[in-house]
Amino acid sequence: MFVDHLQLVDFRSYGGVDVPLGSGVTTFIGANGQGKTNLVEAVEYLSTLGSHRVSSDTPLVRAGAEQAVLRARVQAGLDDQRTVQLEIQITPGKANKAKLNRSPLPRARELIGLLRTVVFSPEDLAVVKGDPSERRRFIDTLVISRWPRMAGVKSDYDRVLRQRNTLLKSLAGRSGGGRRSDVIAEAATTLDVWDAHLAQAGAALLRARLRTLADLQPLAGKAYAEIAPTNNVIGAEYQTAISYPDTAGTLPELEDLQRALQDRLAERRPDEIQRGISLAGPHRDDILLTIGDLPARGYASHGECWSLALALRLGSFALLRSDGIEPVLVLDDVFAELDATRRDRLAGQITEAEQVLITAAVPEDVPEQLAARRYQVAAGSVTEDGADG
Repeated sequence: MFVDHLQLVDFRSYGGVDVPLGSGVTTFIGANGQGKTNLVEAVEYLSTLGSHRVSSDTPLVRAGAEQAVLRARVQAGLDDQRTVQLEIQITPGKANKAKLNRSPLPRARELIGLLRTVVFSPEDLAVVKGDPSERRRFIDTLVISRWPRMAGVKSDYDRVLRQRNTLLKSLAGRSGGGRRSDVIAEAATTLDVWDAHLAQAGAALLRARLRTLADLQPLAGKAYAEIAPTNNVIGAEYQTAISYPDTAGTLPELEDLQRALQDRLAERRPDEIQRGISLAGPHRDDILLTIGDLPARGYASHGECWSLALALRLGSFALLRSDGIEPVLVLDDVFAELDATRRDRLAGQITEAEQVLITAAVPEDVPEQLAARRYQVAAGSVTEDGADG
């Protein structure tokens, strides 16, 4: 799978740009602020309907424009000439509109799964060093890449969580003084309904996370051993307050997770009503990343954190390939942060990708074995310089 043509209208710094692409390695060279990352961000957005740089759509639309349009022609594979055209229209404050082969789709998220990407960028340090939300976002992105239907499950979970929190917040405002027990009793029936919905979607999300993390660990561990000049072993342990039956290393059943989540919600209900927020569920979970015997967060060096973040992405890439998926690999301004050893080791691990998109400030940042199609990016223009390695 690879993108053979990208067109942007009023996206980020581009009023309009057309970029022919293709299989193999393509490098975008340009100084900071010239727009090279915007190009690979657009490919990512067409794949996931999200960006590794921002959490809202507003910054994606060029200043002064009302909407942005992203289009990509995607070829199925090196030996499969079939193509599809993906299009997404981003309008801040409104629902995005999507098209497949110029035909409107009922929901924008139906684009998800038609183009798969694995993106590594400087922001990935937050997966190792940042808050639990960064690690949840990482694992959920990978879950949805493996099983696009999980985008709907995640959307359902987030929707129910928002509605449940709204109810809890209203109850918190009424639970002062000696009326708290009355409020809890009065709210029981309504919360039971919301708990059932939250547990259903939450159990499916939790099970997908557990399965994906178990599948990812050996692949990320192998990548780390090949990248980092160290004998340390990495680990990734899922952390949740939900108590489900011990399954002796096998994946818990969906029904057991759903029941365990409902039990936990019932247990925390008094505290939730008092505080006005949902205190149990996958939205509270974390992943403990370790290097050797110590947590990476707070203990690992900068270089170790970079290597671990990169290993997680390369493990993700290997996992998708083991699922029969050939994702586009995006390396956004990565090589400048790596020493010569890690650069060469990284280059050696990505040679099997059908398409690699790289951004760099200067050509010297990119290892010679990755020199292929190259574009110069400056002041909103993208020009192929003819380098073919």
